[in-house]
Amino acid sequence: MDINKILKSEFNLRDSQIENTIKLIDEGNTIPFIARYRKEMTGEMSDVTLRAFYDKLVYLRNLQSRKDDVKRIIEEQGKLTEEIVKNIEQAKTLQEVEDIYAPFKQKKRTRAIIAKEKGLEPLAMSILNENIDLEKETKKYIDLEKEVNSELDALKGAKDIIAEIVSEDAKLRKYIRDLSLREGTIITKNTKDEKSVYDMYYDYSEAVKTIAPHRVLAINRGEKEEFLKVKLEINNDKVINHIIDNYINKNNKTNEDEIKLAIEDAYKRLIFPSIEREVRNHLTDIAHERAISVFGQNVKSLLLQPPVKDKVVMGFDPAYRTGCKIAVVDKNGKLLDYTTVYPTKPQNDIEGAKKTLKQLIEKHDIDIISIGNGTASRESEQFVSEMLKEIKKEVQYTIVSEAGASVYSASELANEEHPDINVSIRGAISIARRLQDPLAELVKIDPKSIGVGQYQHDLNKKRLEEVLDGVVEDSVNSVGVDLNTASYSLLEHIAGISKTIAKNIIAYREENGNFTSRDQIKKVKRLGPQAFTQCAGFMRITDSKNPLDNTSVHPESYDVCKKLLERIGYSLNDIKDKSISDIDSKIEAIGIDKLSEELEVGVVTLKDIISEIKKPGRDPREEGMKPVLRTDVLKIEDIKEGMVLKGTVRNVVDFGAFVDIGIKNDGLVHKSQMSNKFVKDPMTIVTVGDVIDVKVIGVDLKTQRVSLTMRDVKEI
Repeated sequence: MDINKILKSEFNLRDSQIENTIKLIDEGNTIPFIARYRKEMTGEMSDVTLRAFYDKLVYLRNLQSRKDDVKRIIEEQGKLTEEIVKNIEQAKTLQEVEDIYAPFKQKKRTRAIIAKEKGLEPLAMSILNENIDLEKETKKYIDLEKEVNSELDALKGAKDIIAEIVSEDAKLRKYIRDLSLREGTIITKNTKDEKSVYDMYYDYSEAVKTIAPHRVLAINRGEKEEFLKVKLEINNDKVINHIIDNYINKNNKTNEDEIKLAIEDAYKRLIFPSIEREVRNHLTDIAHERAISVFGQNVKSLLLQPPVKDKVVMGFDPAYRTGCKIAVVDKNGKLLDYTTVYPTKPQNDIEGAKKTLKQLIEKHDIDIISIGNGTASRESEQFVSEMLKEIKKEVQYTIVSEAGASVYSASELANEEHPDINVSIRGAISIARRLQDPLAELVKIDPKSIGVGQYQHDLNKKRLEEVLDGVVEDSVNSVGVDLNTASYSLLEHIAGISKTIAKNIIAYREENGNFTSRDQIKKVKRLGPQAFTQCAGFMRITDSKNPLDNTSVHPESYDVCKKLLERIGYSLNDIKDKSISDIDSKIEAIGIDKLSEELEVGVVTLKDIISEIKKPGRDPREEGMKPVLRTDVLKIEDIKEGMVLKGTVRNVVDFGAFVDIGIKNDGLVHKSQMSNKFVKDPMTIVTVGDVIDVKVIGVDLKTQRVSLTMRDVKEI
């Protein structure tokens, strides 16, 4: 198996890209480092493509390893032939390898094995390969000691052996599997006569090749909860006739009827149930990968939302009986004050709560109130909106996702950060901080708890964790971290940095004061040369003497950068003073290719260096959409068809997007309402955190659902 050739075909890459990328991975380089600092070698592959490449490389290497194991095991049995070796080498999936291995695998005592123990295998092979007199031949195998009491017993055992031979035919199984994927239909029926969320699947069918991943997950859950019975349907006659054509010929024609019976038994009892499981597992695997991908993209969008900087924020964690927890943080996220108020039922102490919050607003000069979107969120929003009308200072509020706040509150990290603060108040602190810097706050939470996906509790947990960990790592590294302010929970996601090293960085900072240069990182305990290479470019030191330490220019490129500046008449101080506004014209006058040749550096790397020194300390998130800040609230009764509203995308799923328009429940923009053109994937239109204009096309007061459209909506 030529792994490089397969990767080249699948990813449409050059040989050099394949070889270089595999070499970089095998050398232990991280994906963020390869994506950012080895673009010349990979041909500018993105972090997303690199992760897909890595996954495929691991799969192909596992496939090759399994092929070698299977060949070794069959050879040890003395049964390895040139044809088997050829079939194994040609297998493209693990499933195909397992099909080839099936006849040689140690099995439980099947009907065929019992028949073989009775000495009936020669009879079975005679029936399959020769035109014999069945009545005469079966008499030879009557053996009362082996419980073969009649010709019928002998024939029955022989057919069991034939059925197993047919069922273990790897080429046949591949044909049936491919046919099922190409022409099969998934059929669902209800098992209970009661209404449920699975109503649409009570009498439902869809082609295997077209069924959407989210419908597969819904059907699986409906089956698990015993509302649905699910089956695969294919053209059985077509399959059986295909098997007959493969197994009946002029050499065994006289035994045709018995062989056909064995074939039908093999198909119904052994092959189809197995293929049905494989096809449904295949659909589930695809659905899981899609759902995990959607989850990952949503998490990335949430992590990379623009920070709201230089604002004093009040975090408002809504609740009913236990009261709403309030935390005030300064512009840097430091806790200033906290309390609990009871404006919601059962206490309904609205006036007392207003008085307390007004005092806090005045005392700390609060700019924004950040309200969590959980239980009692809209009642709390109504209360905040009314209170803000009663004060002179201009204070706005916004709704933020509070997913994972309770998980963070009870975590070891939260206890380290706020040892003397009650667990319930910690959630309010997190809600305030995640408005100020979503990335820095949300990395403290297990990404599975962020809750911006679909059917996440049904997904493969190990795979979900792998993908989400990669998303968090790519997000943190794309932004970079301030080495002198970052928590260890943020630092541990930097390329090459483990949790232990992250804590060592904090310890070094506490012992020696702020870092003054990237070189100083090398002094951190257990941070060796390899880790430094991986992490240095993603670390920022705002007040370093060398302005390059506040960019994503890697230390390995500092000399090139200095030579570039000298060549065009600048110095490092000019970067610090931001006095290089005409750099583009100077570079254009010389020519980027000529500069690349002179400086002995790749054009791509040179362009990256130029881009970075033009904007030292730039935060790529600032180019995104800021959150919607409100001063008033809507009720669903206020919403009318035709209204155009501004909303925030809270979640994107395969069938559309949920949008916060300022009422209790998010409205739904179905993907058919996202564009005048066909939309296959809603994520090509919107992402979590986007602020969009929508028009109301339906209001259902009974179900509290609002339907929205993005089509032909005039911007407001």
